[in-house]
Amino acid sequence: MQVLIKGARIIDPGKIDGKKDILIKDHLICAIVDPEDTRIRADIEIIDATGMVVVPGLIDIHVHLREPGEEYKETIKTGLLAAVRGGFTAVCPMPNTNPVNDNRQVTQFIINRAAKLGLSKVYPVGAITQGLLGVTLAQIYDMKQAGIVAVTDDGNPLENSKLMRQALEYCKGLNIPIFVHAEDTCLVDGGSMNEGSFARLLGIKGIPNAAETVMVARDILLAELTGAGVHFCHISTKESVEAIRQAKKRGANVTCETAPHYFTLIDEDVKNDDTNFKMNPPLRAEQDRLAVIQGLLDGTIDLIASDHAPHSVKEKDVEFDRAAFGIVGLETSLPLSLNLVHEGILTMGDLVNKMAKQPAKIIGINNDIKPGNVADLTIIDSDVSYAIDPETFKSRSKNTPFSGRKVKGRAFLTMVNGKVVYRNDT
Repeated sequence: MQVLIKGARIIDPGKIDGKKDILIKDHLICAIVDPEDTRIRADIEIIDATGMVVVPGLIDIHVHLREPGEEYKETIKTGLLAAVRGGFTAVCPMPNTNPVNDNRQVTQFIINRAAKLGLSKVYPVGAITQGLLGVTLAQIYDMKQAGIVAVTDDGNPLENSKLMRQALEYCKGLNIPIFVHAEDTCLVDGGSMNEGSFARLLGIKGIPNAAETVMVARDILLAELTGAGVHFCHISTKESVEAIRQAKKRGANVTCETAPHYFTLIDEDVKNDDTNFKMNPPLRAEQDRLAVIQGLLDGTIDLIASDHAPHSVKEKDVEFDRAAFGIVGLETSLPLSLNLVHEGILTMGDLVNKMAKQPAKIIGINNDIKPGNVADLTIIDSDVSYAIDPETFKSRSKNTPFSGRKVKGRAFLTMVNGKVVYRNDT
């Protein structure tokens, strides 16, 4: 079976940017041809992508799929249905499941369950320590053999600096990065939103910027000491952006991500009766939001990840200080990020780099649009306008602060291994 994607602009940063057609056979890209090419057979299935953009499949390297153990919030199936609807051909689930993904058996369970579904590809991230307890290293080598692409204790910062150094040295030998959840829990001290005037106004205990930045500074120093790769998750403060910027100038082996809510919302947007505005790290001040945008613009921030964190009503429909941290993001990440393009902050090529190419580089896969490569592709309709409606989400959970928000652009089609796994024809 052959498929021809026709009429679109193809963007693969640094390699191709122009109107071309893509010929796909079985699961591979066969050829990239001029639109006027008359050699294409008439019996080929045509996907009309006129006026749209075809890009390497989007990759979200920071999601929580909750299975095994918390399937009432999300399952691998519902999470991957949300992923393909959001345009993602691959995702990296975090290890804070129950049981924790700290051994070969759990890693294999996740990979095998995902493979049977035939939706987005799954590249699991294993735990740094057993049970995410920060005491003893997990079975990192065995998990690497089973298919993990990185390790993290995401959600539980590794505060033992000696153990963090040991983990970095060990992972350097395995050639996998450590994803860092940068948080000093003593400075968090039970806080629920950003420390500042708006927290005081709402009577909510705050979390200072320093809770993130002091741990960013520590792990930059440990990365420079060991030479190991450190990737900082969900960067939210201007001080963290600047620290990483300077570390990169010194040649440190560090990368980082931010999430769409950190360049879209601020602490002033928090409503004390809506716990969908509660995430960790919290929404920061306007100066932090602008610093994050500048970091995306100058390359300090390498990529955008959703930190998709589904929670059920029972974790969210409580008082603000008792509610769980986190929001869903797989189905809102692309339209919110496209706003940076519509506002002229990033080019479409820049956005593709942040949401497809850099994530692929960090987890060690090749998603170039070229003959011979697997056809993992996302077709983006950047002109369609609509309001975000959580009731349409494929995710099992609906905890988003963006309900009703007007956006422009979404995934029109998601293709994995040459197979259309999602198409929006509405």
